[in-house]
Amino acid sequence: MDAVLSVDAMRGGSWLCLVLGGFAMVFLLVGCVGVQSPGEKAAHRNQQAIETIYRPNGQRPAMPTLSTNSPLNDFLRFAMLNHPQVESAYYDWVASVERITVERSLPDPQLTFQSDIADVVMTVMPGLMQEFPGPGKLGLRAQAASAESQTKYFTFESVVLQTAFAFKRAYYQSYFLDERIRINRQMLNLLMELEQIARAQNDVGRVTLQDVLRAQIEEDRLATDIANLEDSREPLLARLKAALGLTAEQSNPPVPARFESTPLDLTSDRLLAEAFVRNPRLKAMEADVRRAEAALDLAYKTRVPDFGLGLMADVKAAPTMFRPLFGMTLPVWRDKIAAEIAAAQSDKRAAQARLTGEQITLAMDFAEQTFAFREISRNLALLQEQLIPKARQSLEVARSGYLAGRIDFFNLIDAERTLLNFQLAEIEAHTQRELVLAELSLIILGTPPVNAPLLVPSSAATQNPKP
Repeated sequence: MDAVLSVDAMRGGSWLCLVLGGFAMVFLLVGCVGVQSPGEKAAHRNQQAIETIYRPNGQRPAMPTLSTNSPLNDFLRFAMLNHPQVESAYYDWVASVERITVERSLPDPQLTFQSDIADVVMTVMPGLMQEFPGPGKLGLRAQAASAESQTKYFTFESVVLQTAFAFKRAYYQSYFLDERIRINRQMLNLLMELEQIARAQNDVGRVTLQDVLRAQIEEDRLATDIANLEDSREPLLARLKAALGLTAEQSNPPVPARFESTPLDLTSDRLLAEAFVRNPRLKAMEADVRRAEAALDLAYKTRVPDFGLGLMADVKAAPTMFRPLFGMTLPVWRDKIAAEIAAAQSDKRAAQARLTGEQITLAMDFAEQTFAFREISRNLALLQEQLIPKARQSLEVARSGYLAGRIDFFNLIDAERTLLNFQLAEIEAHTQRELVLAELSLIILGTPPVNAPLLVPSSAATQNPKP
Protein backbone atom coordinates (compact mmCIF):
# COMPACT_ATOMS: atom_id res chain seq x y z
CA MET A 1 0.00 0.00 0.00
CA ASP A 2 2.86 2.33 0.78
CA ALA A 3 4.28 1.79 -2.69
CA VAL A 4 0.91 2.52 -4.30
CA LEU A 5 0.55 5.69 -2.24
CA SER A 6 4.01 6.78 -3.21
CA VAL A 7 3.39 6.28 -6.93
CA ASP A 8 -0.01 7.91 -6.82
CA ALA A 9 1.37 10.80 -4.83
CA MET A 10 4.14 11.30 -7.37
CA ARG A 11 1.66 11.25 -10.22
CA GLY A 12 -0.64 13.59 -8.35
CA GLY A 13 2.29 15.79 -7.47
CA SER A 14 3.29 16.23 -11.10
CA TRP A 15 -0.26 17.13 -12.04
CA LEU A 16 -0.44 19.40 -9.01
CA CYS A 17 2.69 21.25 -10.03
CA LEU A 18 1.34 21.61 -13.56
CA VAL A 19 -2.03 22.97 -12.45
CA LEU A 20 -0.59 25.28 -9.79
CA GLY A 21 1.95 26.55 -12.28
CA GLY A 22 -0.86 27.25 -14.70
CA PHE A 23 -2.77 29.20 -12.10
CA ALA A 24 0.35 31.14 -11.17
CA MET A 25 1.02 31.91 -14.85
CA VAL A 26 -2.50 33.23 -15.28
CA PHE A 27 -2.08 35.64 -12.40
CA LEU A 28 1.32 36.74 -13.60
CA LEU A 29 -0.07 37.44 -17.09
CA VAL A 30 -2.99 39.38 -15.64
CA GLY A 31 -0.43 41.45 -13.76
CA CYS A 32 -1.74 41.19 -10.20
CA VAL A 33 -1.97 44.98 -10.07
CA GLY A 34 -5.14 46.64 -8.88
CA VAL A 35 -6.82 49.75 -10.24
CA GLN A 36 -5.77 52.95 -8.54
CA SER A 37 -8.49 55.14 -7.07
CA PRO A 38 -8.51 58.90 -7.84
CA GLY A 39 -7.43 59.67 -4.26
CA GLU A 40 -4.59 57.18 -4.51
CA LYS A 41 -3.31 58.71 -7.74
CA ALA A 42 -3.41 62.23 -6.27
CA ALA A 43 -1.73 61.11 -3.06
CA HIS A 44 1.13 59.37 -4.90
CA ARG A 45 1.56 62.35 -7.20
CA ASN A 46 1.78 64.74 -4.25
CA GLN A 47 4.10 62.43 -2.34
CA GLN A 48 6.47 62.26 -5.31
CA ALA A 49 6.41 66.06 -5.61
CA ILE A 50 7.39 66.47 -1.95
CA GLU A 51 9.98 63.69 -2.18
CA THR A 52 11.92 65.53 -4.89
CA ILE A 53 12.22 68.52 -2.55
CA TYR A 54 12.48 66.94 0.87
CA ARG A 55 14.09 63.51 0.41
CA PRO A 56 15.27 62.99 -3.19
CA ASN A 57 16.24 59.31 -3.62
CA GLY A 58 15.58 58.83 0.09
CA GLN A 59 18.45 61.16 1.05
CA ARG A 60 18.67 64.63 2.51
CA PRO A 61 19.05 67.28 -0.21
CA ALA A 62 21.96 69.70 -0.27
CA MET A 63 21.72 71.68 2.97
CA PRO A 64 22.38 75.43 3.13
CA THR A 65 25.79 76.41 4.48
CA LEU A 66 25.09 78.51 7.54
CA SER A 67 27.08 81.50 8.74
CA THR A 68 26.35 84.52 10.89
CA ASN A 69 25.62 86.48 7.70
CA SER A 70 23.28 83.88 6.18
CA PRO A 71 19.75 85.16 5.51
CA LEU A 72 16.96 83.98 7.78
CA ASN A 73 15.46 81.84 4.99
CA ASP A 74 18.63 79.71 4.89
CA PHE A 75 18.29 78.93 8.59
CA LEU A 76 14.59 78.16 8.19
CA ARG A 77 15.25 75.85 5.24
CA PHE A 78 17.98 74.04 7.18
CA ALA A 79 15.59 73.54 10.13
CA MET A 80 12.74 72.29 7.95
CA LEU A 81 14.95 69.83 6.05
CA ASN A 82 16.93 68.60 9.05
CA HIS A 83 14.60 68.45 12.04
CA PRO A 84 13.73 64.87 13.07
CA GLN A 85 10.15 65.78 14.00
CA VAL A 86 9.56 66.95 10.43
CA GLU A 87 11.13 63.74 9.11
CA SER A 88 8.94 61.63 11.40
CA ALA A 89 5.78 63.40 10.24
CA TYR A 90 6.88 63.05 6.60
CA TYR A 91 7.33 59.27 6.79
CA ASP A 92 4.06 58.91 8.70
CA TRP A 93 2.41 60.58 5.73
CA VAL A 94 4.29 58.42 3.20
CA ALA A 95 3.19 55.28 5.05
CA SER A 96 -0.43 56.46 4.99
CA VAL A 97 -0.19 57.02 1.22
CA GLU A 98 0.96 53.42 0.74
CA ARG A 99 -1.89 52.17 2.92
CA ILE A 100 -4.37 53.45 0.32
CA THR A 101 -3.13 50.73 -2.04
CA VAL A 102 -3.49 48.13 0.70
CA GLU A 103 -7.06 49.15 1.52
CA ARG A 104 -8.36 49.25 -2.05
CA SER A 105 -6.79 45.91 -3.01
CA LEU A 106 -8.51 42.54 -3.07
CA PRO A 107 -7.47 39.98 -0.47
CA ASP A 108 -4.72 37.62 -1.56
CA PRO A 109 -6.01 34.61 -3.50
CA GLN A 110 -5.67 31.24 -1.82
CA LEU A 111 -4.22 28.10 -3.30
CA THR A 112 -6.23 25.14 -2.03
CA PHE A 113 -5.65 21.41 -2.01
CA GLN A 114 -8.04 18.58 -1.32
CA SER A 115 -7.54 14.84 -1.55
CA ASP A 116 -9.67 11.77 -0.85
CA ILE A 117 -7.65 8.90 0.58
CA ALA A 118 -8.89 5.42 1.36
CA ASP A 119 -6.32 2.67 0.88
CA VAL A 120 -4.89 4.71 -1.94
CA VAL A 121 -5.11 8.30 -3.06
CA MET A 122 -8.50 8.52 -4.74
CA THR A 123 -8.53 12.16 -5.77
CA VAL A 124 -6.02 14.98 -5.97
CA MET A 125 -7.74 18.37 -6.29
CA PRO A 126 -5.61 21.53 -6.28
CA GLY A 127 -7.50 24.76 -6.67
CA LEU A 128 -7.60 28.52 -6.38
CA MET A 129 -9.95 30.64 -4.26
CA GLN A 130 -10.50 34.38 -4.39
CA GLU A 131 -12.55 36.44 -1.95
CA PHE A 132 -14.46 39.50 -3.20
CA PRO A 133 -15.71 42.10 -0.72
CA GLY A 134 -19.28 43.25 -1.26
CA PRO A 135 -20.01 45.91 -3.89
CA GLY A 136 -18.62 49.34 -2.97
CA LYS A 137 -16.59 48.19 0.02
CA LEU A 138 -13.16 48.48 -1.57
CA GLY A 139 -13.95 51.93 -2.94
CA LEU A 140 -15.05 53.15 0.49
CA ARG A 141 -11.96 51.69 2.11
CA ALA A 142 -9.86 53.57 -0.43
CA GLN A 143 -11.76 56.79 0.31
CA ALA A 144 -11.22 56.40 4.05
CA ALA A 145 -7.53 55.65 3.56
CA SER A 146 -7.15 58.61 1.18
CA ALA A 147 -8.77 60.94 3.72
CA GLU A 148 -6.46 59.59 6.42
CA SER A 149 -3.45 60.27 4.21
CA GLN A 150 -4.68 63.85 3.79
CA THR A 151 -4.85 64.15 7.56
CA LYS A 152 -1.27 62.91 7.79
CA TYR A 153 -0.12 65.35 5.12
CA PHE A 154 -1.60 68.36 6.89
CA THR A 155 -0.10 67.10 10.13
CA PHE A 156 3.25 67.06 8.32
CA GLU A 157 2.60 70.59 7.06
CA SER A 158 1.73 71.73 10.57
CA VAL A 159 4.98 70.26 11.94
CA VAL A 160 6.97 72.04 9.22
CA LEU A 161 5.39 75.38 10.17
CA GLN A 162 5.85 74.74 13.88
CA THR A 163 9.52 73.98 13.25
CA ALA A 164 9.93 77.25 11.38
CA PHE A 165 8.17 79.09 14.22
CA ALA A 166 10.38 77.44 16.85
CA PHE A 167 13.47 78.68 15.04
CA LYS A 168 12.06 82.16 14.57
CA ARG A 169 11.19 82.36 18.25
CA ALA A 170 14.73 81.40 19.28
CA TYR A 171 16.16 83.72 16.62
CA TYR A 172 14.23 86.79 17.80
CA GLN A 173 14.87 86.06 21.45
CA SER A 174 18.59 85.71 20.73
CA TYR A 175 18.75 88.91 18.68
CA PHE A 176 16.91 91.04 21.23
CA LEU A 177 18.95 89.54 24.07
CA ASP A 178 21.96 91.21 22.46
CA GLU A 179 19.97 94.44 22.34
CA ARG A 180 19.15 94.21 26.05
CA ILE A 181 22.79 93.60 26.86
CA ARG A 182 23.80 96.57 24.71
CA ILE A 183 21.34 98.90 26.45
CA ASN A 184 22.40 97.74 29.90
CA ARG A 185 26.06 98.30 29.08
CA GLN A 186 25.31 101.79 27.85
CA MET A 187 23.52 102.55 31.10
CA LEU A 188 26.39 101.02 33.09
CA ASN A 189 28.80 103.40 31.35
CA LEU A 190 26.42 106.25 32.15
CA LEU A 191 26.33 105.22 35.81
CA MET A 192 30.13 105.22 35.90
CA GLU A 193 30.06 108.78 34.61
CA LEU A 194 27.49 109.72 37.26
CA GLU A 195 29.70 108.13 39.92
CA GLN A 196 32.60 110.30 38.76
CA ILE A 197 30.38 113.37 38.95
CA ALA A 198 29.28 112.37 42.48
CA ARG A 199 32.92 111.88 43.50
CA ALA A 200 33.83 115.31 42.14
CA GLN A 201 30.92 116.87 43.98
CA ASN A 202 31.94 115.02 47.15
CA ASP A 203 35.56 116.18 46.84
CA VAL A 204 34.47 119.85 46.92
CA GLY A 205 32.10 119.16 49.80
CA ARG A 206 28.88 119.82 47.90
CA VAL A 207 27.45 116.28 48.51
CA THR A 208 28.11 113.44 50.91
CA LEU A 209 29.72 110.08 50.19
CA GLN A 210 26.22 108.64 50.13
CA ASP A 211 25.77 109.76 46.51
CA VAL A 212 28.90 107.86 45.49
CA LEU A 213 27.69 104.75 47.29
CA ARG A 214 24.27 105.00 45.61
CA ALA A 215 25.95 105.15 42.21
CA GLN A 216 28.05 102.11 43.07
CA ILE A 217 24.97 100.20 44.25
CA GLU A 218 23.27 100.86 40.92
CA GLU A 219 26.41 99.85 39.05
CA ASP A 220 26.63 96.57 40.97
CA ARG A 221 22.96 95.84 40.32
CA LEU A 222 23.29 96.59 36.63
CA ALA A 223 26.52 94.59 36.30
CA THR A 224 24.73 91.59 37.82
CA ASP A 225 21.85 92.01 35.35
CA ILE A 226 24.36 92.04 32.50
CA ALA A 227 26.05 88.90 33.84
CA ASN A 228 22.66 87.15 34.06
CA LEU A 229 21.82 88.18 30.51
CA GLU A 230 25.19 86.99 29.26
CA ASP A 231 24.67 83.67 31.04
CA SER A 232 21.26 83.27 29.37
CA ARG A 233 22.99 83.02 26.00
CA GLU A 234 23.73 79.34 26.62
CA PRO A 235 20.12 78.12 26.97
CA LEU A 236 19.10 80.34 24.07
CA LEU A 237 21.85 78.85 21.92
CA ALA A 238 20.66 75.38 22.95
CA ARG A 239 17.14 76.34 21.89
CA LEU A 240 18.45 77.67 18.57
CA LYS A 241 20.41 74.45 18.07
CA ALA A 242 17.39 72.29 18.89
CA ALA A 243 15.22 74.31 16.50
CA LEU A 244 17.68 73.44 13.71
CA GLY A 245 17.37 69.73 14.57
CA LEU A 246 21.00 69.42 15.66
CA THR A 247 21.93 66.83 18.28
CA ALA A 248 23.99 67.52 21.41
CA GLU A 249 27.04 65.88 19.80
CA GLN A 250 26.99 68.22 16.81
CA SER A 251 28.77 71.56 16.91
CA ASN A 252 26.88 74.70 17.83
CA PRO A 253 25.37 76.60 14.89
CA PRO A 254 26.30 80.17 14.03
CA VAL A 255 23.97 82.79 15.46
CA PRO A 256 22.35 84.99 12.80
CA ALA A 257 23.65 88.53 13.02
CA ARG A 258 21.12 90.20 10.72
CA PHE A 259 17.64 91.12 11.85
CA GLU A 260 14.77 90.23 9.52
CA SER A 261 11.19 90.95 10.49
CA THR A 262 8.20 88.79 9.50
CA PRO A 263 6.35 90.54 6.66
CA LEU A 264 2.61 90.49 7.25
CA ASP A 265 -0.10 92.93 6.25
CA LEU A 266 -2.54 92.97 9.14
CA THR A 267 -4.76 95.60 7.55
CA SER A 268 -6.47 93.10 5.26
CA ASP A 269 -10.06 92.25 6.13
CA ARG A 270 -9.67 88.80 4.59
CA LEU A 271 -6.97 87.50 6.93
CA LEU A 272 -9.35 85.46 9.08
CA ALA A 273 -11.02 84.02 5.98
CA GLU A 274 -7.59 83.08 4.63
CA ALA A 275 -6.77 81.43 7.95
CA PHE A 276 -9.88 79.26 7.69
CA VAL A 277 -8.85 78.22 4.17
CA ARG A 278 -5.13 77.62 4.76
CA ASN A 279 -4.64 76.65 8.40
CA PRO A 280 -3.19 73.10 8.37
CA ARG A 281 -4.82 72.10 11.66
CA LEU A 282 -8.23 72.88 10.20
CA LYS A 283 -7.36 71.13 6.96
CA ALA A 284 -6.31 68.02 8.90
CA MET A 285 -9.60 67.99 10.80
CA GLU A 286 -11.62 68.52 7.63
CA ALA A 287 -9.86 65.48 6.16
CA ASP A 288 -10.62 63.54 9.34
CA VAL A 289 -14.32 64.34 8.88
CA ARG A 290 -14.13 62.93 5.34
CA ARG A 291 -12.46 59.80 6.71
CA ALA A 292 -15.24 59.40 9.27
CA GLU A 293 -17.90 59.87 6.57
CA ALA A 294 -16.32 57.15 4.40
CA ALA A 295 -16.04 54.90 7.46
CA LEU A 296 -19.75 55.42 8.18
CA ASP A 297 -20.70 54.53 4.61
CA LEU A 298 -18.50 51.46 4.93
CA ALA A 299 -20.23 50.52 8.18
CA TYR A 300 -23.58 50.51 6.39
CA LYS A 301 -22.00 48.16 3.85
CA THR A 302 -21.53 45.52 6.54
CA ARG A 303 -25.10 44.51 5.74
CA VAL A 304 -23.86 43.42 2.29
CA PRO A 305 -22.29 39.95 2.15
CA ASP A 306 -18.81 39.21 0.84
CA PHE A 307 -18.27 36.55 -1.78
CA GLY A 308 -15.73 33.88 -2.61
CA LEU A 309 -15.16 32.24 -5.98
CA GLY A 310 -12.85 29.36 -6.73
CA LEU A 311 -12.09 26.43 -8.97
CA MET A 312 -10.68 23.01 -8.15
CA ALA A 313 -9.52 20.29 -10.57
CA ASP A 314 -9.33 16.51 -9.95
CA VAL A 315 -6.06 15.71 -11.70
CA LYS A 316 -6.47 11.95 -11.16
CA ALA A 317 -9.74 11.74 -13.04
CA ALA A 318 -9.74 10.93 -16.69
CA PRO A 319 -10.93 13.17 -18.14
CA THR A 320 -10.01 15.84 -15.57
CA MET A 321 -13.00 16.97 -13.54
CA PHE A 322 -13.44 20.58 -12.43
CA ARG A 323 -15.25 21.66 -9.28
CA PRO A 324 -16.37 25.31 -9.16
CA LEU A 325 -16.60 26.80 -5.69
CA PHE A 326 -18.76 29.63 -4.40
CA GLY A 327 -19.04 31.06 -0.90
CA MET A 328 -20.84 33.98 0.67
CA THR A 329 -20.72 35.49 4.14
CA LEU A 330 -24.02 35.78 5.96
CA PRO A 331 -24.28 39.09 7.86
CA VAL A 332 -26.81 37.74 10.33
CA TRP A 333 -25.50 39.31 13.56
CA ARG A 334 -27.72 42.37 13.60
CA ASP A 335 -26.50 43.63 16.94
CA LYS A 336 -22.93 43.58 15.63
CA ILE A 337 -23.93 45.48 12.46
CA ALA A 338 -25.91 48.01 14.48
CA ALA A 339 -22.94 48.51 16.82
CA GLU A 340 -20.55 49.11 13.90
CA ILE A 341 -22.89 51.69 12.39
CA ALA A 342 -23.47 53.40 15.74
CA ALA A 343 -19.71 53.53 16.41
CA ALA A 344 -19.07 55.02 12.96
CA GLN A 345 -21.82 57.62 13.48
CA SER A 346 -20.31 58.61 16.82
CA ASP A 347 -16.85 58.80 15.24
CA LYS A 348 -18.19 61.13 12.54
CA ARG A 349 -19.94 63.37 15.07
CA ALA A 350 -16.80 63.51 17.18
CA ALA A 351 -14.73 64.50 14.11
CA GLN A 352 -17.26 67.20 13.20
CA ALA A 353 -17.23 68.50 16.78
CA ARG A 354 -13.41 68.62 16.79
CA LEU A 355 -13.50 70.59 13.55
CA THR A 356 -16.03 73.07 14.93
CA GLY A 357 -14.02 73.40 18.14
CA GLU A 358 -10.83 74.06 16.19
CA GLN A 359 -12.61 76.70 14.10
CA ILE A 360 -13.73 78.44 17.30
CA THR A 361 -10.22 78.20 18.76
CA LEU A 362 -8.67 79.54 15.55
CA ALA A 363 -11.01 82.54 15.51
CA MET A 364 -10.24 83.22 19.16
CA ASP A 365 -6.47 82.89 18.66
CA PHE A 366 -6.63 85.18 15.64
CA ALA A 367 -8.56 87.82 17.60
CA GLU A 368 -6.19 87.62 20.56
CA GLN A 369 -3.03 87.79 18.47
CA THR A 370 -4.21 90.65 16.28
CA PHE A 371 -5.23 92.58 19.41
CA ALA A 372 -1.82 91.83 20.93
CA PHE A 373 -0.16 93.16 17.78
CA ARG A 374 -2.18 96.38 17.88
CA GLU A 375 -1.56 96.84 21.60
CA ILE A 376 2.18 96.21 21.28
CA SER A 377 2.40 98.55 18.27
CA ARG A 378 0.68 101.33 20.23
CA ASN A 379 2.95 100.80 23.22
CA LEU A 380 6.01 100.74 20.97
CA ALA A 381 4.99 103.97 19.30
CA LEU A 382 4.41 105.56 22.74
CA LEU A 383 7.85 104.46 23.93
CA GLN A 384 9.70 105.55 20.80
CA GLU A 385 7.90 108.83 20.15
CA GLN A 386 7.04 110.04 23.64
CA LEU A 387 8.40 108.24 26.68
CA ILE A 388 12.02 107.53 25.71
CA PRO A 389 12.72 111.04 24.29
CA LYS A 390 11.19 112.63 27.37
CA ALA A 391 13.01 110.27 29.74
CA ARG A 392 16.29 111.07 27.98
CA GLN A 393 15.54 114.78 28.27
CA SER A 394 14.56 114.32 31.93
CA LEU A 395 17.91 112.62 32.62
CA GLU A 396 19.81 115.52 31.04
CA VAL A 397 17.83 118.01 33.11
CA ALA A 398 18.45 115.99 36.26
CA ARG A 399 22.14 115.78 35.47
CA SER A 400 22.41 119.53 34.97
CA GLY A 401 20.35 120.15 38.11
CA TYR A 402 22.58 117.85 40.16
CA LEU A 403 25.71 119.63 38.95
CA ALA A 404 24.10 122.94 39.89
CA GLY A 405 23.07 121.57 43.27
CA ARG A 406 19.36 122.03 42.63
CA ILE A 407 18.38 118.32 42.93
CA ASP A 408 19.72 115.41 44.93
CA PHE A 409 21.38 112.27 43.61
CA PHE A 410 18.29 110.19 44.30
CA ASN A 411 16.33 112.10 41.63
CA LEU A 412 19.25 111.70 39.22
CA ILE A 413 19.34 107.92 39.73
CA ASP A 414 15.56 107.76 39.40
CA ALA A 415 15.79 109.53 36.03
CA GLU A 416 18.46 107.04 34.94
CA ARG A 417 16.30 104.09 36.01
CA THR A 418 13.28 105.49 34.19
CA LEU A 419 15.22 105.79 30.94
CA LEU A 420 16.67 102.29 31.31
CA ASN A 421 13.25 100.76 32.01
CA PHE A 422 11.70 102.47 28.99
CA GLN A 423 14.54 101.34 26.72
CA LEU A 424 14.24 97.75 27.97
CA ALA A 425 10.46 97.95 27.55
CA GLU A 426 11.03 99.03 23.94
CA ILE A 427 13.20 95.98 23.28
CA GLU A 428 10.66 93.68 24.95
CA ALA A 429 7.88 95.19 22.83
CA HIS A 430 9.97 94.62 19.68
CA THR A 431 10.50 91.00 20.72
CA GLN A 432 6.83 90.35 21.45
CA ARG A 433 5.70 92.01 18.22
CA GLU A 434 7.98 89.81 16.13
CA LEU A 435 6.81 86.69 17.97
CA VAL A 436 3.17 87.66 17.40
CA LEU A 437 3.83 88.29 13.70
CA ALA A 438 5.61 84.94 13.35
CA GLU A 439 2.80 83.07 15.12
CA LEU A 440 0.12 84.78 13.07
CA SER A 441 1.94 84.08 9.82
CA LEU A 442 3.06 80.49 10.44
CA ILE A 443 0.76 78.92 13.01
CA ILE A 444 -2.56 80.71 12.44
CA LEU A 445 -2.50 81.78 8.78
CA GLY A 446 -0.42 78.76 7.71
CA THR A 447 1.82 80.81 5.41
CA PRO A 448 4.87 78.66 4.56
CA PRO A 449 8.37 80.17 4.44
CA VAL A 450 10.18 80.47 1.12
CA ASN A 451 11.39 77.07 -0.18
CA ALA A 452 9.41 75.12 2.40
CA PRO A 453 9.09 71.40 1.47
CA LEU A 454 5.33 71.67 1.09
CA LEU A 455 2.72 71.48 -1.64
CA VAL A 456 1.43 74.69 -3.12
CA PRO A 457 -2.23 75.26 -2.15
CA SER A 458 -3.56 74.21 -5.57
CA SER A 459 -1.67 70.90 -5.36
CA ALA A 460 -2.82 70.26 -1.83
CA ALA A 461 -6.40 70.72 -2.96
CA THR A 462 -6.05 67.83 -5.38
CA GLN A 463 -5.65 65.51 -2.41
CA ASN A 464 -9.41 65.60 -2.05
CA PRO A 465 -10.71 64.60 -5.49
CA LYS A 466 -14.33 63.73 -5.91
CA PRO A 467 -14.87 59.97 -6.35
